Amino acid sequence: MALKAVPVSQVPHIDQIHENVTFPLYNNNNSAPLSNGEDDDVGERSKMVSFNNKFVVTGHRGSGTNMLQCGDKRSKAIKENTLRSFNEAVKFNLDFIEFDVQGKLIEKRVTDLTLEEFLSYGPQNTSTNVENPLFRKTKDGNFFEWKVEEDDRLCTLEDVFENVTQSVGFNIEFKFYDKGNYKEDELVRVILSALQVVFKHAKGRRIMFSSFQPDAAQLIRKQQKAYPVFFLTNGGSEIYSDIRRNSLEEAIKLCLEGGLQGIVSEVKAILRNPSMIAKIKESNLSLLTYGQLNNEKDVVYLQYMMGVEGVIVDFVEEITLAVSQFSKQVHHARKQEHLLLLEKRLLAEKRTPCSEDEVSYFCRIVPELIHS
Repeated sequence: MALKAVPVSQVPHIDQIHENVTFPLYNNNNSAPLSNGEDDDVGERSKMVSFNNKFVVTGHRGSGTNMLQCGDKRSKAIKENTLRSFNEAVKFNLDFIEFDVQGKLIEKRVTDLTLEEFLSYGPQNTSTNVENPLFRKTKDGNFFEWKVEEDDRLCTLEDVFENVTQSVGFNIEFKFYDKGNYKEDELVRVILSALQVVFKHAKGRRIMFSSFQPDAAQLIRKQQKAYPVFFLTNGGSEIYSDIRRNSLEEAIKLCLEGGLQGIVSEVKAILRNPSMIAKIKESNLSLLTYGQLNNEKDVVYLQYMMGVEGVIVDFVEEITLAVSQFSKQVHHARKQEHLLLLEKRLLAEKRTPCSEDEVSYFCRIVPELIHS
């Protein structure tokens, strides 16, 4: 199977975080009937995903997406979507790492690229291999060589399963070209290709799938029921020709129609309309968020208190530490509040009205005590 690579002139703007094309985890397996040896009805028994009452922190593309024009060195520290990025992120007690995966880009304005050619871009394992440079396009149309402080070679989906600790979960995003028109069989071919690798190598790892592509999200769920599927949406921050992508209301509708388990929303959409949190929960759906604002500790804390179940972040070390600290503080405060409520309840129980027999007894004994 050949990978389709978008020419650099077609690469979207880098600072449109959820839009920019990345170098996804390549998958070169052919489609095959799916079987992971697990109960396919697992996902059907409970639509809402259970995170065990834990606020979930996910590393965006591992240790964070690369923003080459950003002045913050953290945005250029480690090459995103690489084993180095994933394994560095795991050091900070993450729940999940998020990365992009696709079998191939099915688009007319592309050229075929073999697996060997794809892996020739960026650092190489051996000195005998020629390294081809990578470039990214910025919003103003300029091109920058994709240089970071800690580089690493591109990798396959199988590489990630075999080289990232089993303790961390995978949030696997199926990436598709925003302006592409895909037929169902094209989407299914890509999805099955990746799912075959997942089922072969999962070995009990926590896994969830997600996609901005509405039809793809529903098809992922249709093709398997062992793992939860989330619909990615910017909640109306940008307008698309497909109305299913333009609001949180449409996202809820899509999830309910397709049997999806939750929504991953751009955080701004939630902050602009916090009442949607309750509506999403009432629809028995889970809610996570992504976006640059999730790199702000106060914004993450606000979401924690509002009932959002987790965040996808770039500044992994800072946010995991902050979440650990304030979750302990909140847990302690709630425990103290619970103890106070329990104490009040016990006091109230002591003031429970007496029975008729008890009243009669006290009426007899009180005069005797007064005159004794």
